[in-house]
Amino acid sequence: MSEIAIVGTGYVGLTAGACFAHLGHQVICYDIDQEKIDKLSIGEIPIVEKGLETLVKEGLEENKLSFTSVPHEAVSECKVVFLCVPTPQRADGTTDISMLDSAVSLIAQFLPTNSVLVNKSTVPVGSAQKVIEKINRSDIAVVSNPEFLREGTAVDDFLKPERIIIGSENLDAAQVVAELYEKIEAPLLITDPISAETIKYTANAFLVTKLSFINSIAAVCEGVGADIADVIKGIGYDSRIGKKYMSPGPGWGGSCFPKDTKSLMHMAGQAGYDFRFLDTAVAVNEEQFDRVVKKICNAVGGDLNGKTVAVWGLTFKAGTDDLRDSPSLAVIKRLQAKGAVVKAHDPTVREHKEGIPKNVMISMEPLQACEDADAVVLLTDWEEYETIDPNKVIERLANLNLIDTRNVFNPKEWVDKGFNYQGIGR
Repeated sequence: MSEIAIVGTGYVGLTAGACFAHLGHQVICYDIDQEKIDKLSIGEIPIVEKGLETLVKEGLEENKLSFTSVPHEAVSECKVVFLCVPTPQRADGTTDISMLDSAVSLIAQFLPTNSVLVNKSTVPVGSAQKVIEKINRSDIAVVSNPEFLREGTAVDDFLKPERIIIGSENLDAAQVVAELYEKIEAPLLITDPISAETIKYTANAFLVTKLSFINSIAAVCEGVGADIADVIKGIGYDSRIGKKYMSPGPGWGGSCFPKDTKSLMHMAGQAGYDFRFLDTAVAVNEEQFDRVVKKICNAVGGDLNGKTVAVWGLTFKAGTDDLRDSPSLAVIKRLQAKGAVVKAHDPTVREHKEGIPKNVMISMEPLQACEDADAVVLLTDWEEYETIDPNKVIERLANLNLIDTRNVFNPKEWVDKGFNYQGIGR
């Protein structure tokens, strides 16, 4: 008998399942994708996530983790069932919870008496109540347990979280879920489900605000001649501010930030509040993509038409193969709109994937992307780019222009080699 069932084996579901098994629980993961289940059952994971494959194999070897595509087999003997299905964003900014509804309908009849259904998917405020209504069973308690996993560090974030949030009107059910985390040392807050759901959106909204703010300060630094690195260090000593999420870059993106920000803005509007503050953070982010393109344009002489630009990094951040709402892709689309030819390299991309703009030439090596390019732009800060020899780049480029949107390179080293170097806020 499995203690925990996980419905959905995406980033959140697979990480949760593997980590719960690592903590000693008996876990079964369910997904409708039979091919994915077959691969997971032999330890092959479909995503790039540090440490996750090791935990999946560990769980399989110790018979703590199993996978199935049969709903009844997954949930019929589990006392706690986690919903970890995708909740994508619609064109109007609302959150599509149709997959959540489908999952609830699929498993409702198979849930054991007095079991606990936990919503770990990111959903609009009030969704816990909607799940209660959807499941239509008085013996099933519904709990909200939002995830705060960052792609690339998801395993550490699960096992060493900064907080655990549990929301439910049923305190006994909340305690059942809390006990699953008893081996993890972290602050634990039990609250009502609406507050739990709001905490998730508030956290991401605050983080994107910090990122947009520091990119704005970086623009000011460029205008007045200040060094953004020293500015961040100086304000970071203030405990009220801190240094985290204060790194300038090409803009923010990913699978959560854009979706959750727009969802919160939409929910605020429905609640009668015009969240103009967050509107501005989103607008600043769009402007940052344009600022990066302008830097590239200026570097190649003011006109991108017909120019070749080498791009290092396609994923929205290092440590993941996720391309969803990647700042890199936003910049590339703008480059192509201005007539640029784009060659790109990313450690996780070996062929043209969904989401990558058409006509982008995928290179197998970072230096290959630089062949006869008029500029090279670092957009995702993968470690392998940091150790690239400038001399080897010189041999490939047609013109020595480097735009470092993550500030990972030593400017002096590249300038001394003859490069026109541009960072962010430097």
